[in-house]
Amino acid sequence: MTAIAEQLPVAEGVTGLRLVVRRFLRNKLAVIGLAVVVAFVLFCFVGPHLYHTDQTHTALDAVNQPPSARHPLGTDAVGHDELGRLMYGGGVSLLVGLAAGALATIIGMLWGAVAGYAGGWVDAAMMRVVDAGIAIPALFVLLVISAIVSPGIWGMVAILGLVSWLVPSRLIRAETLTLKNRDYVLTLRAIGGTHTRAISRHILPNSVSTIVVAATFQIADAIMLVAYVSYLGLGVRSPQTDWGGMLSAGLTAVYSGRWWLILPPGLAVILVVCAFNAIGDGLRDAFDVRGRS
Repeated sequence: MTAIAEQLPVAEGVTGLRLVVRRFLRNKLAVIGLAVVVAFVLFCFVGPHLYHTDQTHTALDAVNQPPSARHPLGTDAVGHDELGRLMYGGGVSLLVGLAAGALATIIGMLWGAVAGYAGGWVDAAMMRVVDAGIAIPALFVLLVISAIVSPGIWGMVAILGLVSWLVPSRLIRAETLTLKNRDYVLTLRAIGGTHTRAISRHILPNSVSTIVVAATFQIADAIMLVAYVSYLGLGVRSPQTDWGGMLSAGLTAVYSGRWWLILPPGLAVILVVCAFNAIGDGLRDAFDVRGRS
């Protein structure tokens, strides 16, 4: 009986996945966003293996050089090749964004699912914690913590994840409140299935649309937040850098006409964030059953 209850949504899920993919591919803006993300991932993680630069030691004989054949995007104030630095900094930004977005989504997913499934005073207490957290601006908390602990890459991931899980938790809770009254969940509970089994085998798998969309937007938000913090000088420490740190370092140089120090990282942040938002919009529309045809 338990096996039968668990298999009820499976056939619908297989067909629904194909429909979601088909609808996503019809969204040209979402497909372009996916292509941009893939291109930047290859650029940042594969590019450094093809385009070798020294991003650790200074080169005082090559300071602030404009774009040339040797340095396609010029060099910065300490002689680092700007194209290589764009790859290296992009790798940090994408790594932090992806990891922090995933961490925030996982925390929010578990918190929201437990709160929504439990209901009653447990739900009320857990969601008051969320409401209190949302009332405090995430950027403010991030700046304070970054000023105190001076985080590295994984420290930044942990901080971003711990300040960004609140919104996903509310989305998952709302989905759980609907799903826990579905027939297959009620059947599982009637035949003695545990609460853990109900959440892990039915609630969360059937909330995958909300989880995936929330994760996509969380990644975009995390990339933007780490750019904010690094721009203000509280991000990852030298010799590590990210796109926000490159913007901060090149801000004064732009007044001297050295546009190559600020334009490439600025465009990279804008393109990647817009691309992830486009993917999120496309996934949301693809999962929307009211628009399926």
